[in-house]
Amino acid sequence: MEKQIYNNNLKINYRIEGVGNSVVLIHGFLETSETWSDFSKDLSANYQVISIDLPGHGKSELYDEPFTMCKYAGSIYAVLNFENISKTIIIGHSFGGYVALAFAENYPFMQAGLCLFHSSPFADSKEKKKIRLETIEQIKTGNKNIICKNHSKAVYGEDNIDNFKTEIKKGELIAKSISEEGIIASILSMMNRKDRNFVLNEYEEPFLYILGRKDRFITESIINQLDIPKTGRFEILENSGHMGMTEEKEKSLKLIRNLCREVYGE
Repeated sequence: MEKQIYNNNLKINYRIEGVGNSVVLIHGFLETSETWSDFSKDLSANYQVISIDLPGHGKSELYDEPFTMCKYAGSIYAVLNFENISKTIIIGHSFGGYVALAFAENYPFMQAGLCLFHSSPFADSKEKKKIRLETIEQIKTGNKNIICKNHSKAVYGEDNIDNFKTEIKKGELIAKSISEEGIIASILSMMNRKDRNFVLNEYEEPFLYILGRKDRFITESIINQLDIPKTGRFEILENSGHMGMTEEKEKSLKLIRNLCREVYGE
């Protein structure tokens, strides 16, 4: 079921599937809630799954400047508050993981569990910020479609590309559906986000970190830099790049279901 609410007079679009204890799926960069569609359908057999279009993505309207992770997190809170959900598990993919950490910092009372899915708690390096500014300039000069096409392929493990042509094309179409303003807002928020490794260090609920062995964006070397909470664990998807929910869907579902059982005792 697709639903909308208004937060600060701006429309937030989201989907709810299934019944029971809740799990929130937060999409990544150049993605929308549609990115989770196949994954959420299977997960909803056991849980109530909420997939949210972040502001400026899908059918959700964009916040005014400045663009911050806290504003994106506020849209998650608005949906959960409207649905009368007091605690939930948050699953954040890539950029969505940055939002999930901001949510954990600002709304700790709503935390039942957290999963970072191909994501990082760290702020951007100077080099990364430079790349993001270059991407913004490319978008402003009419190269949005090229960026979307290249990104939709780069998020897959190099040797998985031929096996996921349909999924890559779907990702490209989703990316192209996002406005230039929405994409630029997300880039600025990533570029300006603060380091939230301390959120992990202080996290007291069950925590899961999923990485892909073939990921070209978030490599497994990040493990050595983290303040992983005592309640947390790492999982490596051996045959995945940056899209484990697609590249190794069944294993990813199993990991998320295990987290849900740990949290909800089912």
